[in-house]
Amino acid sequence: MTKQFRTLDDVDVRGKRVLLRVDLNVPMENGHVSDATRLERVAPTITELSDKGGKVILLAHFGRPKGRDEKDSLKPVAAALAGLIKRPVAFADDCVGEPAAKAVAAMKDGDILCLENTRFHKAEEKNDPVFVAELAKLGDIWVNDAFSAAHRAHASTEGLGHVLPAYAGRTMQAELDALAKALDHPTKPVIAIIGGAKVSTKIDLLENLVTKVDALVIGGGMANTFLHAQGVGIGKSLAEKDLAATALRIIEKAKAANCAIILPVDAVIANQFVANAPSHAYGLDAIPADGMILDVGPQSIVRINAAIDDAATLVWNGPLGAFEIPPFDRGTMVAARHAAERTKAKKLISVAGGGDTVAALNQAGVASDFSYVSTAGGAFLEWMEGKPLPGVEVLRIR
Repeated sequence: MTKQFRTLDDVDVRGKRVLLRVDLNVPMENGHVSDATRLERVAPTITELSDKGGKVILLAHFGRPKGRDEKDSLKPVAAALAGLIKRPVAFADDCVGEPAAKAVAAMKDGDILCLENTRFHKAEEKNDPVFVAELAKLGDIWVNDAFSAAHRAHASTEGLGHVLPAYAGRTMQAELDALAKALDHPTKPVIAIIGGAKVSTKIDLLENLVTKVDALVIGGGMANTFLHAQGVGIGKSLAEKDLAATALRIIEKAKAANCAIILPVDAVIANQFVANAPSHAYGLDAIPADGMILDVGPQSIVRINAAIDDAATLVWNGPLGAFEIPPFDRGTMVAARHAAERTKAKKLISVAGGGDTVAALNQAGVASDFSYVSTAGGAFLEWMEGKPLPGVEVLRIR
């Protein structure tokens, strides 16, 4: 896959100023990084460039500031990164202008510098050519290692790729390799598990997947909309009843593409959406009028695990039930652990992504057992929808 893209294998960085776009948008609590996963992901690219004698200049955004706002400063993140990679990380209190230029000019080969939040400038999100040129003055080459921001055509995520020699960092390269194995050039048969609350946020995704995969498992609140569309009484369950026609259209499109749609055949029902509420499994023909579907039932879990057994490749986005509260996490946990076992046995390539999905796999204790887990949210979803990602397209070898 990465032969389609320029990578760090294609460039000698010694003595060069490397503008490295990374994802440092990490969760913070009381001024400290509370989850360093994204820092851990970008560390290998940073240290490799430093070891090879590049001047590593980090570009990143943090939060959604409306102009300069100290609570969205990258300074504490840069300090946490320095602790993680056990190397000094200098900091400049702007990403353009004199503070940035001075800090870059003071760098020696192998030094690492973090520039202040690119989104302190409105021109960043507008991909303003003047702002792109200001950033480009600071570097000789641009390396994009932020797949999670690759669906945005911003100055630091895409614009720089048109004015400087552009390369994929190691995290980006790993992501592109994993995604190619999942949907672009997969080992068949391919199964997708798609869950979550709403069909409305995943119509494009479902319509693209039914043309790419051999079986599509639909779970979570989304499944209720499909069940309702087929005339199943779903009680007081969460559903988008106005999307019944859309659900039926997706089912027809799947039939035409020879993709099996796997919907729940039973469900775990409760009268209250609270942890450890009294619950019971019912067949679809017996769901109480005052009940809510909060998880897939035991027969559905058996069917999903059987579908995983039949697959060589699995793509997963979204939980099968209300996984945040027990006992409605059971369907997601059991299926995740089963997929992990198949992966460890070298019988399955498993790729998962999206915030809730990553949280669910961590909860199940199996995130490290999947072939690849993407920390990207919107970019992972848009890639699964079949949309080109600006920050990736600009890296292609033409």
